[in-house]
Amino acid sequence: MKKQVLIIVVLLVILPLSLSAQEEFTAMTYNIKYANENDGENSWSKRKDFFANQLKFYHPQIFGVQEALKSQIDFIEEILPNYEHVGVGREGGDQGEFSAIFYDSTKFKVLESNTFWLSETPNEISKGWDASLNRICTYVLVKDKESGDKFYFFNTHFDHQGDEARKNSARLIIQKIKEINAKHYPILLTGDFNLEPDTEAIQYIKSYLDDSKDASAEIKLGPSGTFNGYDFSRPVTRRIDYVFHSKDVKIKTYAVLSDNEEGRYASDHLPVFVKFILN
Repeated sequence: MKKQVLIIVVLLVILPLSLSAQEEFTAMTYNIKYANENDGENSWSKRKDFFANQLKFYHPQIFGVQEALKSQIDFIEEILPNYEHVGVGREGGDQGEFSAIFYDSTKFKVLESNTFWLSETPNEISKGWDASLNRICTYVLVKDKESGDKFYFFNTHFDHQGDEARKNSARLIIQKIKEINAKHYPILLTGDFNLEPDTEAIQYIKSYLDDSKDASAEIKLGPSGTFNGYDFSRPVTRRIDYVFHSKDVKIKTYAVLSDNEEGRYASDHLPVFVKFILN
C-alpha cells in the first residue's frame, strides 16, 4: 500500500513537470525585398547588414522568405552558418525569386520537401490564371532531433495583381496541404499573400487554418499591418503577411517586428514572428 501511494505521489509530481516543459518553437515569415541596387537608400547593399542583425537577434528556428534571389539565399546561409534551406527559384533551379524555407539544421532533420507552382499545372514551371508572374509554394516536413516532433511548414508568395490567381492559389494550397499531409501532422503556412484579411482568398484559407494573429497568444506585439513601403513617417496598417496554422498548433507569442535603423526598415515588409507549441 505504501509503495502504491509513493508511485502516485511521484506521478503527481512528474506529470505537471512534463506538461510545463512542452517545447516551444519559433518561426517567422519575411518578405525581404529582392536585391535591387537601383533603390537608393533602400538598395540591398545598404540594408543587408541591418537585416542580418535582425535575423541573428530573433534567431527563428525555422522561417520562410519571399522575393529572395540566389545571392540573398547565399547571404543568409553565410550569416547563419548552422542553417540550411529548401526551395527553388520560381523560374526553376536557382533562377528568379525564391519562397525558400530556412531551418536550424542542428535542431531539425528534413524528412520531405518540394516546391509547386501556383497554376493549373503545379508540377511544371508555370504562370497561373491571370497572374502577372510565376508564383510558387515551397514546403518541408521537419522532425525535431530531440523530441521527435514533426510538422509541415509551407511558404508562399501570391501574385500582386491577378485577383483570380490569388483566389485560385488559396484553393490550390489548401488542396495540396490535404494531399501532402495524409498523416495529419501539425501545419504552418506562411507568406506574403498580397491580400488583406477581409478578402475572399484569405477567408477561404481561414476556413481550414487559423490565423496566428487571432490566436489567444500570451503576448501580442507590433503594428496592425505588415507592409511599410519603406515609409517610416506613416503607421503600418496594411496587413498582407501571415502565419496560418492548424488547430494542433498553439500560438504563444505573435509579433510584427517594426525594428528600424535611424528611420529605415530592413525591407518594405515587416517580418511576422511567432512562438508556438504542438498540442
